[in-house]
Amino acid sequence: MKMNHLEIEFKTMLTKEEHDRLLQLFADITAVSQTNYYIESDRQSIRHAHMAFRVRTFNHREAELTLKIPQEVGALELNQNLTPEETENILQNNEFPTGEILETLLQKEIPIQDLKILGSLETIRYEKEDEIGLLALDESHYLSKTDFELEVEVEDFEKGKENFLNFLKQHKIDYKPGKSKIARFSENL
Repeated sequence: MKMNHLEIEFKTMLTKEEHDRLLQLFADITAVSQTNYYIESDRQSIRHAHMAFRVRTFNHREAELTLKIPQEVGALELNQNLTPEETENILQNNEFPTGEILETLLQKEIPIQDLKILGSLETIRYEKEDEIGLLALDESHYLSKTDFELEVEVEDFEKGKENFLNFLKQHKIDYKPGKSKIARFSENL
């Protein structure tokens, strides 16, 4: 779990066959089960502020609270580790812990009392460092849907984009633009 950082990533949606083919590159990696619980108000105040807000649990043990704020390039990701009690308070009672994320939401005049869990998305993720960046191969399940994607997190936008497209070409995968997980989830509510 990274703390606050600038996230620059590229992604492509995959077919099941492409996912299964790329899985061979992760043969020595143990999958991590992640569950994203998306947080929003009925008025969509988070979306209207162009942000994304979630709780993510890892293997049903550890958890973090994340607020993504778009930047000129990439997104500023604010992360806060959660205790089991804090996680339960968010998921069961919509009570958010103090910290930089809550302060940021208040500064942006987000009505905290209106926020609630919209639902969840479960991802089976294989992740490894590669010469082009941090690769993540995902199989996601949400609202009776399953989809597959490849993400790469990079330090440099231009070089990262070129390397990502070359990687896809090398593995005979057509680039298929994909929306973020929260956008795909929200479209299917």
